[in-house]
Amino acid sequence: MPSTTPHRSLPAPRGELSAAVNELLTRPPGSAVPAVTGTDPYGEDSLLALHTCYELHYQGFAGVDDDWEWDPGLLRLRRDLEQGLLAALRADVPGGDDVDAELDRLLEPAADGGGVAGYLAEQGDPQLLREYFVHRSIYHHIEADPYAWVIPRLRGQAKAALVAVEFDEFGGGHGDRVHAQLYADLLAGAGLEPGYLHYLDVVPAPMLALVDMMSLFGLHRGLRAATMGHFAANEITSSPASRRLAELARELLPHPACARFYTEHVEADAVHEQVMRRDVLAEMLADEPEAAAGIVFGIQATDLLEDRFGAHVLDSWGAGRTSLLRPLDLSDRPVGAVAG
Repeated sequence: MPSTTPHRSLPAPRGELSAAVNELLTRPPGSAVPAVTGTDPYGEDSLLALHTCYELHYQGFAGVDDDWEWDPGLLRLRRDLEQGLLAALRADVPGGDDVDAELDRLLEPAADGGGVAGYLAEQGDPQLLREYFVHRSIYHHIEADPYAWVIPRLRGQAKAALVAVEFDEFGGGHGDRVHAQLYADLLAGAGLEPGYLHYLDVVPAPMLALVDMMSLFGLHRGLRAATMGHFAANEITSSPASRRLAELARELLPHPACARFYTEHVEADAVHEQVMRRDVLAEMLADEPEAAAGIVFGIQATDLLEDRFGAHVLDSWGAGRTSLLRPLDLSDRPVGAVAG
């Protein structure tokens, strides 16, 4: 039966395929599904269509029948999109099976201290920081959710350790400390709309690719090693990046919630880094040595897409234009508003 939960509406289409998926989801489950042909796996249209399919496993869309989540025809369309994205990712990373070398590389400090955070520090522009927050919103709204799908696919210490990390990600039993809620508070404190996926229609393909990758890895048991590689990469790189962003938030935006999200991650993710390396990955490899190549793939794919995202943002800002699909309109929302 149709969902009665007040979720957001279907996103604005970005091409023929995403428009066809939107139109399909307004019909009863079992309706004929369009074919996927000649799509760019990194393109706006295919990534949005895939994101729309994945969102049915999260919160869904207003007016879309819940039974679409497991509709066989839609799952076949999603499989075709997934295969295209997976093939592109595998072709664009070097591969290998040396997990320790990949993890050690992530711990190396950036040579120039640049990147998006460096540019933000150099420019000191609150509007650019808000724009960055908007990009990351569609990621942080589901920040730890895809990793939860891996819990029943692990055993022993690896499972127990992953649950411990997830317990922290989900607020340690306190709803107001769930990391997704802390990010909603950050958005509101920055004068942005905190609602779930509110900014989906303005976030371009580079961030969509990262979020789609998370869902792709999490939903497939055969990609559980890639999920753990991706998760470990995030935890290892999060603490130093969060420290820089917390400093920027304190300098550029007055509301304490803007820095609180990142200060929460500085200490927590420094601990999570060790747990992921010693108690999750090491235990997983002891039980499944063949998982090494999948872990490396997850780390490298994360690096690839983060680099593509950073390059897009910096190229846009360097050219004096927004890195979003359209400029933000903040005229109706005061800085320091409280998240609802």
